[in-house]
Amino acid sequence: MNPERISSLIPDALTPPHGWPTPRSAYLHVPFCRHRCGYCNFSVLAGRDDLADDFLLAIDRELSMLGSARPIDTLFVGGGTPTHLTLPQLTRLFDSIDRWLPRNADAEASVEANPEDIEPEKLQLLADRGINRISLGVQSFAAEKLQRLQRGHSGDAAKRAVQNCAQWIGNVSMDLIFGAPGETIGHWRHDLTTALSLPINHLSTYALTFEKGTQFWTERLRGNLREACEDDELAMYQDAMQLASDAGLKHYEISSFARDGFRCRHNLAYWEGKGWFAFGPGAANFVNGFRDVNHRSTTTYLKKIQEGQSPVAQREAISVVQYACERAAFGIRMIDGVDLDVIRREAGVDVAALRHVELDQCKRNDLIHVEGTHYLLTQRGILMADCVATAFLG
Repeated sequence: MNPERISSLIPDALTPPHGWPTPRSAYLHVPFCRHRCGYCNFSVLAGRDDLADDFLLAIDRELSMLGSARPIDTLFVGGGTPTHLTLPQLTRLFDSIDRWLPRNADAEASVEANPEDIEPEKLQLLADRGINRISLGVQSFAAEKLQRLQRGHSGDAAKRAVQNCAQWIGNVSMDLIFGAPGETIGHWRHDLTTALSLPINHLSTYALTFEKGTQFWTERLRGNLREACEDDELAMYQDAMQLASDAGLKHYEISSFARDGFRCRHNLAYWEGKGWFAFGPGAANFVNGFRDVNHRSTTTYLKKIQEGQSPVAQREAISVVQYACERAAFGIRMIDGVDLDVIRREAGVDVAALRHVELDQCKRNDLIHVEGTHYLLTQRGILMADCVATAFLG
């Protein structure tokens, strides 16, 4: 495409035709954990429970920066491990959330938890505070793999946690990791079949990654850890798709499977570019055309709040072109695909025309299937989704 043609496809408007989306979702990051797992690259604090009360005060102050209560349709309290907080601390946290982020009657309200923190008193509190979805970081049921991943629970404890969460909360999501060092395809299938035999409505599966700055990254450089081979990872992912489908969980996003009516509405808000609030260390929001990212360091975050300053470390103004292309790149991750005409109407940018060279290449490589203005990943494209997302981003 010649430069003049490209220029004509880029709008002069600074906002979408109907304005930026009004956020109806909120993420709140609780950084505390019993310990930091070797693969974890999140904003996490281990062994600093002494900072929890300061954190709760800081979160309330950050929430108050909204100026007024903002009604939401989805809430996700993640971390870290929110359920690592004590009962009085959890009560304070939800007092702040309820004051500034009131939920509508049918809102989805999720909390992340680790199996070792699941106890009846906390589940009772969560249920009483309107939490109707719990996301359990199980990762595995196998003793050797759990030890390798530095997880603090046993397989039996994880099963009990799922059963208890199903009893008290009702709607349980589970995370599993595949491709751990030394893991075989048979071991992974056992994890999958165990998970799918339990009362869960949602399953997320992730290949183990070695993130720079983590203990696992260092151990790999030293030759003490080895990544799973690509063929094994591919076979494990395909097993997840097949076994989840056989168990009645539909593949609806690259890493996610759900029973009918139990897709994660909060994550859908991200993938559909609807805008969201975010609070806590390292949290990133998207409000009124800006992406703000808080300081990752919990101590820096606390210091900024205590000094009456904004906790934001980075602010980026999002152009309408960037907004449209990112919506397409995230939307294509959904197995149902993404309608570029909807994005054109709502963002004022014709992504199909702007990225037609890259998208034609994806079609030739059998990575995407196009039905009118609707773009979907092919079976081959599902395995190479990052390449397709890059094509949309240009």
